[in-house]
Amino acid sequence: MKTTTKMVLGAAAVMLFSSTVAGVTTYSMMKGEKENSGSFTEMFSPNPNVKLASMSATEAQPVDLTQAAELSLHAVVHIKSTQNGRDQIVRTPGDIFDYFFGDGYGRAQRVRTQPRVGIGSGVIISKDGYIVTNNHVIDKADEISVTLNDNREFKGRLIGTDPSTDLALIKIEADDLPTIPVGDSDALKVGEWVLAVGNPFNLTSTVTAGIVSAKARTLGVYNGGIESFIQTDAAINEGNSGGALVNARGELVGINSVLTSPTGSYTGYGFAIPTSIMVKVVSDLKQYGTVQRAVLGIMGHDIDDRVKDKDLGTVEGVYVADITEASAAANADIRKDDVITAIDGKKVKNMAELQEAMAKHRPGDKVKVTLLRAKKEMTVSVVLRNTQGNTKVVKNAGMDILGAAFRELPDEMKQQLRLSYGLEVTGVSKGKMADAGIRKGFIILRANGETLRTVDDLENVLREASQSPDQVLFLSGVFPSGRRGNYAVDLSQGE
Repeated sequence: MKTTTKMVLGAAAVMLFSSTVAGVTTYSMMKGEKENSGSFTEMFSPNPNVKLASMSATEAQPVDLTQAAELSLHAVVHIKSTQNGRDQIVRTPGDIFDYFFGDGYGRAQRVRTQPRVGIGSGVIISKDGYIVTNNHVIDKADEISVTLNDNREFKGRLIGTDPSTDLALIKIEADDLPTIPVGDSDALKVGEWVLAVGNPFNLTSTVTAGIVSAKARTLGVYNGGIESFIQTDAAINEGNSGGALVNARGELVGINSVLTSPTGSYTGYGFAIPTSIMVKVVSDLKQYGTVQRAVLGIMGHDIDDRVKDKDLGTVEGVYVADITEASAAANADIRKDDVITAIDGKKVKNMAELQEAMAKHRPGDKVKVTLLRAKKEMTVSVVLRNTQGNTKVVKNAGMDILGAAFRELPDEMKQQLRLSYGLEVTGVSKGKMADAGIRKGFIILRANGETLRTVDDLENVLREASQSPDQVLFLSGVFPSGRRGNYAVDLSQGE
């Protein structure tokens, strides 16, 4: 009995000791957990000023885009552009007789090319028929056909184009047309819902939805043009070009323009020209016929690996690599190695945002440029100038400014003069060519280094030259006698 009692007491003592140890261990573990419960924020120190997105039961509901879609559809049009067939001279390969007894070429044959038809979209911005679209939708078109959402069809008239921004303004003769109110693309936020409205694959009145994926994108598709795209994952395909990018309120915030895809169809992102650029461009096209483009006169780029060895004091802005002489920047004492960080108080993070800011202004406008020089912030006042280095209105130089008539060189003259291309001056009246001393009969072979085969070629070179700082058209060619000639045609115009 005593032995049994001892064994019981011993077992009880062991159990008591074990319970005590277990209790102490559990307490220690719980205490450790309590001590570790606040260690995440202690270790990583989140910013206390960060706020969560406001959310309520009402705001958590899906976004209703039906009204924005319904309003937008009626103001987006289908555009068909037709380039008529052209006569071209095609030569068959020469044979041995052509080599010994002819000019070395085969027989010339006149061939007419097939008409080229393109499709796209446009946005009615004025009830009396003004429509904005992409330049590439109507480029080189001989005929423009506009079909409204109610299936009415009109002939479109070109008002003006701006290849640098890929925008164009056309007009149809109608009134009381539906329009889309123009919104503020600067206020557009990444993550905001948008609609792409247009005519993809010739399917009229199509709406796709997505969000703003990014802003101020540069793609390099305009070959030196102005690019500050709105990036969106709303599906944009061939035929959407020139259509509307609309926010959830039904306001126009962009003109759909570019699709980047290895397959040629939508694979994730499309790009739109913001209305902050569009409003200025189409206003200039209507008022002046050409865009009054303001420039700072700098050569610069984003802050990237090209300046990684320089201590600039910032990682955002536009690095000034060089200054154009007699430009707005040179006159305002902006210097090489400066970093432009803001225009009129609005932050500039990269070259695309600087281009977008400049695109809103005309020559003669004053802006405040904030910059860093040797890591010290300063603000300078700049009077913007045009590409010609002054603040005058730039006029659109049409072919009539030359005061001459032209025709493509006839086949018999090509054979006689052993030429394969050229433009013959068939008449000269009062104008820039007469001032330069050019006479009837002169055959133009090159203009500003460009080969001239058609009158359209000369018109394109003339347009570019009239917008250049020099405003000079250098012509080289021959007379029927074989004498060569070189002329400089001054394209500058008075006020």
